[in-house]
Amino acid sequence: MKSNHSFFKNGILLLFILIFSNISMAQTKVEQIDKLISIYEEYGKFNGSVLVSEQGKVIYKKGFGMANMEWDIPNQPNTKHRLGSITKQFTAMLILQLVAEGKLDLQEPISTYLPDYPKATGDIITTHHLLTHTSGIPNYTSFPKFMEDETRNPYTPEEFVKIFDEKELDFTPGEKFSYSNSGYFLLGVIIKKLSGETYEQMLQDKIFSPLNMNDSGYDHHSDILKNRATGYEKQKGSYINSNYIDMTIPYAAGSLYSTVEDLYKWDQALYTSTLLSKEYMTLYFKPYILAFGNMHYAYGWGVGYSKIGKSTDSIYTIGHGGGINGFNTNISRTTSNKSLIVLLNNTGRAPLNDMTTAIRGIMHGKEYDMPKKSVANAVLVVINKEGIDAGITHYNTIKDSEDYSLIEREMNNIGYQLMGEDKIEEASKVFQLITESFPNSSNAYDSLGESYMKLGKNDLAIKNYRKSVELNPNNQNGIEFLKKLGDDVSDLEKDVKVSDAILETYLGKYELQPGFILTVTKEGNQLKAQATGQPVFDVFPKSENEFYLKVVDAQLVFNKNDAGEVESVTLFKVEVK
Repeated sequence: MKSNHSFFKNGILLLFILIFSNISMAQTKVEQIDKLISIYEEYGKFNGSVLVSEQGKVIYKKGFGMANMEWDIPNQPNTKHRLGSITKQFTAMLILQLVAEGKLDLQEPISTYLPDYPKATGDIITTHHLLTHTSGIPNYTSFPKFMEDETRNPYTPEEFVKIFDEKELDFTPGEKFSYSNSGYFLLGVIIKKLSGETYEQMLQDKIFSPLNMNDSGYDHHSDILKNRATGYEKQKGSYINSNYIDMTIPYAAGSLYSTVEDLYKWDQALYTSTLLSKEYMTLYFKPYILAFGNMHYAYGWGVGYSKIGKSTDSIYTIGHGGGINGFNTNISRTTSNKSLIVLLNNTGRAPLNDMTTAIRGIMHGKEYDMPKKSVANAVLVVINKEGIDAGITHYNTIKDSEDYSLIEREMNNIGYQLMGEDKIEEASKVFQLITESFPNSSNAYDSLGESYMKLGKNDLAIKNYRKSVELNPNNQNGIEFLKKLGDDVSDLEKDVKVSDAILETYLGKYELQPGFILTVTKEGNQLKAQATGQPVFDVFPKSENEFYLKVVDAQLVFNKNDAGEVESVTLFKVEVK
């Protein structure tokens, strides 16, 4: 009896220790997340709302910075933010609901449902192509001067389609992935046509009301919307109100607003059959085509393996980012442990992917990167106050500091900001700094070449554009500007010759990620590559072991061991402006 009593007491003590230990670990995660985001806020890199859940339970939610800077109104978990392209997953859900109701066949030509759409393209594009960004329809937000000329003007969906429906396709439908807001805009038109309701009403009836997402909807500038965040952009080290955009322009590609709390409801519903049966939920999340890095595109989602903190480990995630005037957003779901990370920012261009990776590291007990001050932001402040020479001096003082991060893209952005202010000479000096710090960056030399061209220094423009193309032979932008500058580019348009014997050594299958295989084959003397779920692409030699694709900004490097034998291949995308 005594021993049983002792066992009972010890068991209770052990249970108490375990419970206390779990609570302590949970608190540690929360504290780490809070510290991480607080530093991002302190360094001016995040201003918005955050929610993190684990095992389906919310462990952290909080607002940072201001929802409205003029009135000092803080962001909260219930602050409404514009979502940008996170909208696409809701559009895709409505489409699959129409499929489930028998009103739509994903493989039928879109002309079946939109008889007024030009037949030449409407007869070869399917709804599946629209959902996966493989339609070839040019992306309207990339049209020259579109953002300046069109975004303030209201359109009906049918009127707006006329902006892109007659344009020549960028490629044969299904041939490759190319992100297109035009495709998702068109999906909204299909939803309206087949349902007899507006896109907005369908969202409300089919998703928001059933899930009690009462703080989500189609954003209208004219509405009095309680707890709506104002969008801001950085300029000269401070903030300005973002440019106005009429919300008929993003439509089904990016018109929604929501809160981190409502997006948690959305996340939880996706584990159920509330909105779609299991069969169609499988179609919804199925990886169809390689899109960004190692991520494939499903229907309105990017799916694939994502980094866990600083470790080499990765985990399968389902997510998407978004960006619209004054806002950028990110949602990342890890279904293996039912975790969710939602970041909604209302100052634009926050490093949300880095933040998500760090939070994922905290949740899995891995090391993670803490934010650092931005070299670019600090240099821009000095340039605006004291001039370019003082800015360069400050750059050289801090660029190697452990307290600062030197990011090529951020430096490139301030160079273009200066060019936009007609400070071409100053911008050119910033681009020179980038080429010195990133001597292998094609993009850096391309930017420098552009600034020299604007200054009328054509010899230097040609020199730097040539360097850019040398580093990235498929930089067609650089080649076109060289032609405009009167340079003979015949040597740049010729491919390096690699012997058939060497090409033979590259043939085979290479596993780049679990379940993601790159198959290299050869027809005659033409090397070809095919990734899992992708069409076959021709690849062209840049050197004996470096190859590039002409249809997408990607390169292959065949890695050899000391014996000269090929042991692996590296696939990477080329960063361009």
